[in-house]
Amino acid sequence: MSKNTTITITTHVNKIRQDIHDICRKYHININGLKLLAVSKTHPASAIQAAFEQGITEFGESYLQEALDKIHALKQLPIEWHFIGPIQSNKTQQIAANFNWVQSVDREKLLLRLNQQRPTELPPINICVQINYFNEPQKKGTNKEDIPKLLELANQLPNINLRGMMAIPPKAGEFEAQLSQFQQIAAFFKQCQKNFPQMDTLSMGMSGDLEAAIAAGSSMVRIGTALFGARK
Repeated sequence: MSKNTTITITTHVNKIRQDIHDICRKYHININGLKLLAVSKTHPASAIQAAFEQGITEFGESYLQEALDKIHALKQLPIEWHFIGPIQSNKTQQIAANFNWVQSVDREKLLLRLNQQRPTELPPINICVQINYFNEPQKKGTNKEDIPKLLELANQLPNINLRGMMAIPPKAGEFEAQLSQFQQIAAFFKQCQKNFPQMDTLSMGMSGDLEAAIAAGSSMVRIGTALFGARK
């Protein structure tokens, strides 16, 4: 990676951190309860290394083969890898063996396969169930009526560590509309937490709706474009 690109990523990391700090201060939120997940899909291993050198340790990937290449190339770095893309059943074995987190689990079959295929020498895999709260037909995720059953199964499986939920609400340009959507998801998450108190992760919010997500109670924001630039 060129020196200029490294400088650019450093600048972007610093800006995102400052933005998050400012948002947390504005809404009186404890910044220590908020994680930054760098969405590195389509960006090279060298970009991930540059971000890692700025203190980012968690990276999200959506395309399995591309991710496996990067995981291998960067195996010397203590990175936590999150799989955040749609999951085909025939890919669960490699996901179970190579990732620390899976945030896009949306059906029982995937939970059962990830549990069965998680290597015994590894700790249980961290799982976020993906919720399609607003029942968008074109979007992956479980509807809110079926979420409790999926959480219950995840809670019972020995190689699954239920951590929470991931959500991608409908695109909304106005801050108030973004905030309203995120608040509805956050309220539902808190309701589910009563039965599954170990859930500590509400993964929602991206580069375009960062402030609204944090204000509503997100505990993990997934940032790609604002860190690495436009996708290749």
